[in-house]
Amino acid sequence: MTVTSTSVTMRQRRQSYKDEYTKQTLETPNFPKSVSDKQIFAFCLAFRMLNSLLVQSYFNPDEHWQGPEVAHRIAFGYGHLTWEWKQGIRSYFHPLIFLPLYKILALLHLDTPWFMMRAPRLLQSVFSAVGDLYLYKLSAVLFGDSVAKWALFSQLSNWFMFYCFSRTLSNSLETVLTLLVLSAQQVQSHGCMLVSLSFFNARDKLKFVFLEVAPIGTLVLGLTCLLDRFMYGTWVLVPLNFLKFNFLSSGGDYYGTHKWHWYFTQGFTVMVFSHIPFCIAGIIYSKQWKFTGLLAWVLGFYSILGHKEFRFVLPVLPIALIFSGYSLAMIEDPSVSSPPHKEKEFSKKHNKYPPKMTAAILFLLATNIPMALYMSLVHQRGPEDVMNHLAKEAFQGKVKSILFLTPCHATPYYSMLHRNLPMQFLDCTPSEEKGVLDESDRFMTDPVSFMSKFANNSSFPSHIVLFESEEQKLRSSLISFDYREEKRFFNAHFKVDRDLQASVVVYVRIIYSLI
Repeated sequence: MTVTSTSVTMRQRRQSYKDEYTKQTLETPNFPKSVSDKQIFAFCLAFRMLNSLLVQSYFNPDEHWQGPEVAHRIAFGYGHLTWEWKQGIRSYFHPLIFLPLYKILALLHLDTPWFMMRAPRLLQSVFSAVGDLYLYKLSAVLFGDSVAKWALFSQLSNWFMFYCFSRTLSNSLETVLTLLVLSAQQVQSHGCMLVSLSFFNARDKLKFVFLEVAPIGTLVLGLTCLLDRFMYGTWVLVPLNFLKFNFLSSGGDYYGTHKWHWYFTQGFTVMVFSHIPFCIAGIIYSKQWKFTGLLAWVLGFYSILGHKEFRFVLPVLPIALIFSGYSLAMIEDPSVSSPPHKEKEFSKKHNKYPPKMTAAILFLLATNIPMALYMSLVHQRGPEDVMNHLAKEAFQGKVKSILFLTPCHATPYYSMLHRNLPMQFLDCTPSEEKGVLDESDRFMTDPVSFMSKFANNSSFPSHIVLFESEEQKLRSSLISFDYREEKRFFNAHFKVDRDLQASVVVYVRIIYSLI
């Protein structure tokens, strides 16, 4: 087959999908659209920007260490690259998104502690607002504007979306791209979950694979490889390295494992939270089995892996919330579930929400808002507060060097400090030998002995950061080395990781505190 004929075939196939998309739109109940896409986006953007400012807690190290930290190193010439970058497991595509942001802040002399802390999340909030808009569009195409309204309400009110969506995780951006592609109903897919959905929708699956998936996949892979070749300075096939570490060798298990059913019984259910009954009802009554199948397939696929995290399945959380929106729309007006040929116009007989609707809204808000605010403003805020404090102190020239005696990657790093000062943290690079403890684990096992050896082999930093659980064991040693407590920040009310990390403490050496 020639290149010309292949291009024609691909155009014809895209046109057929476009026609199918238009047909589906025309068959959707004719609900009146009271607001425009621009108004929806403006509202979502304002909401997500406020959301990003309210997120002041620490969730996952990758939010800082695999995105802004890498971009900061490229933009300013200093920053830490974790072991994944040394082994070619990470792609530079996601960190480079923050590079223009840092350049602009530096150019405008706005690279102050406040902006360095907030700007990356504010940028992500723009992407998140795009995701919200396309969730609305997808819901409108599938079920009409009434369902779209409540699907958007479900997404904006869900505690985990509030907690996670504005964070600078690659999973947050993946969620946005997932919603964009699903809404557009295009064949161009991002990630295995979307390939699966498009495959299920395709009539001629063999042609779909060879004429759509293969060319687009090859193009994306080629561009990514060229980008990584330029950044790494050598040819690195990141997807293959990532596959080898996480799937073929179960390298991810180094960071902990869960039972196979964890996503179904704990992980995803906690993410959906009080939307669960509405989600289940929406699945049953909507009969959108392809999206239900996609949801089940993704959860099932990630259940095979030993290492599990909430954020891994974030891209399919909006699908569950669309079903929640369908259920809410049915409570507001049962005619939503009527076949399109029987129900062509949205019922206007209800000027007020029925009692059941009011109860459902109050229930969702009363359960999700406290959870969202507690997790975003209270739980594990210590690492963010301590780095904000050190950044301000360093900005005034009061910090000379820092030692982090915490579990590794437990705080942000240079991307928030934004000063090229000597810093050191406990290493946790996975060992090829089983049973060998890394530096972080050795410290947690015997902090006093570790500190004594460190004092004999290294120079003393001006500041030491550690959690209260270890500080209680090391207080006498720190005082003997002429350190005093400078600042204490609340962190958590209950156990984090292995201990109750109630607060984060900053110790400063007396000789430096007098400067």
